Amino acid sequence: MDVPAKTSTVQTLWPLLAVDDLQSSLAFWRDQLGFRLVGQAESDDGQMFWCRLERDGSSIMLQTADEAEDGRAEERGRGVTLYFVCDDVDVFFEEVASRGVRADPPTLAYYGMRQLFVPEPNGYLVCFESPTNL
Repeated sequence: MDVPAKTSTVQTLWPLLAVDDLQSSLAFWRDQLGFRLVGQAESDDGQMFWCRLERDGSSIMLQTADEAEDGRAEERGRGVTLYFVCDDVDVFFEEVASRGVRADPPTLAYYGMRQLFVPEPNGYLVCFESPTNL
């Protein structure tokens, strides 16, 4: 395969999650996990159907699910886990716990990352983690 003479730098990843209740998902990501709303789209009747949230350079997009397009809720995201790397997952745990997130404290993975798995309201697997000095 020939390598093109000019390439483009991939800068960031913005995963899109199909959600059943956009307002409750927005509240979870914004109010409990500390992301801020940076973009949104509304239908003709003024109802938000898509939004993008950001925290410290990480983004997540949420969109109202359409079962015909996105499949059944229990099938969405199967086999995918979102990993957010942070500088101190223990501090992050304290922060989100103070905002009402109910999760087990971070644990050490066999490969040296401290991990906090957060129960996301739509069933997606979400992990916040930080490296250790093993």
